[in-house]
Amino acid sequence: MKFTVFTVFVASAAALTQQSPLNRREMLGSIVATGIASAIVAEPANALEACKKGSKNCIRTTWTPPASSSKAGTIASLKKALESYPKGGQDKVDLGGWELVEDNFSSGKARLEYKSGVGNFANFFNGGKPFVDDLKLEIEDTGLVQVRSSSRVGDSDLGVNQKRLKYLGKTLQAAGWTIPEANY
Repeated sequence: MKFTVFTVFVASAAALTQQSPLNRREMLGSIVATGIASAIVAEPANALEACKKGSKNCIRTTWTPPASSSKAGTIASLKKALESYPKGGQDKVDLGGWELVEDNFSSGKARLEYKSGVGNFANFFNGGKPFVDDLKLEIEDTGLVQVRSSSRVGDSDLGVNQKRLKYLGKTLQAAGWTIPEANY
């Protein structure tokens, strides 16, 4: 749970009636003594970090399962869509395959790694190693799925994350999900 703290400033009766001016220490003591120093309000967690403004190698979005779907149903549908993604990639992306590296669906989290093929770009820019992208998913108690697909290196991914999310999005849409356009 993420908590936001709102501090409530309350003046004492003496300060309001201007009987005597209070210094900061007395004011703080008065606030604490009245028990209204702060209120803690719970908010839904948003643990997936945002993409940098103007990023061309990261997409952050939210997927919505059908209203009738339970959390278990949401997870099952999501797993099915992820497993349908070709191990050899698609649309000239992720040719080096993918793997589920963090399988915590039961607690509402998962992380997958997608690898580019070892081609000219990898040889020239990445020392012959494949580029690795991360797809992070968090399933909220409400059923919403927070999504972040990002490249580990570079300022641009040449549309790779977008193609990946479009593929997965079409699969989920066919199962009744609401999927926004995957935009940088």
